[in-house]
Amino acid sequence: MDNIVVIGAGTMGNGIAHTAAASGMNVTLIDVDKPILDRAVNTISSNLQRGVDKGRMTADEKQSVLDRVRTTTDMQAVANADIVIEAIIENLAAKRSLFEELDRSTSPKCILASNTSSISITKMASSTKRPDKVIGMHFMNPVPVMPLVEVIRGIATSDDTYQRVEGLAKKMGKTAIEVNDYPGFVSNRVLMPMINEAIFALYEGVATADSIDGVMKLGMNHPMGPLQLADFIGLDVCLAILRVLEDGFGDPKYRPCPLLVKMVDAGWLGRKSGRGFFAYGK
Repeated sequence: MDNIVVIGAGTMGNGIAHTAAASGMNVTLIDVDKPILDRAVNTISSNLQRGVDKGRMTADEKQSVLDRVRTTTDMQAVANADIVIEAIIENLAAKRSLFEELDRSTSPKCILASNTSSISITKMASSTKRPDKVIGMHFMNPVPVMPLVEVIRGIATSDDTYQRVEGLAKKMGKTAIEVNDYPGFVSNRVLMPMINEAIFALYEGVATADSIDGVMKLGMNHPMGPLQLADFIGLDVCLAILRVLEDGFGDPKYRPCPLLVKMVDAGWLGRKSGRGFFAYGK
């Protein structure tokens, strides 16, 4: 795949673009807001500079990676794409609307992939006339560092589409793990109930946030406690995923903790807002 387009220049989108460019591929990064695109390029540059500072790459190699990232607000840039990777807001209606537009604007051979962390690939594919070419590529955050990509097959995803996307993930230096299309896939179906239970433990006064995270780090050998991880992911994202699980399975075990709901209502979203279960300075 020679022409890769990523839509959405937030944390995940700029990480995907960074990883593709660092693997020698040309990538176009699209967002509706030019300041977000500028911020994305600055983020990629800063992350690459850490590699320069540590002697892992030269300044010229860094510039070569940056030169392979093109940014634009023009959706017509998808016209000749071999694959479009969507990394916009985690909202089904927004994703379906985008996939309808992409179905009209891209070549019939183009693969449409979503970086969704929980939403049904099959539902997104039903908004297109090419459900066999719709697939999930769920990268982990931070994308340049984490080796996993969950590759999610919708009910109609073809073997050819899967194999091409698996090959792309490998070219990007990732390990592709095949998963079928159920709410939360594997990663968040397992992770979010653990995070939610940790929030319930805090809510019920079982222990402090530091103690809950300390038990999981020291006792279970987790590199990051569940509450700190929730802050890192974004509490609004955690809440959205839990609601997808609750709606998708109809099982009350996925009911979001009231404390999580209240914190999101307050705008305490974790690291990105400066306050979550822990406080974060600028």
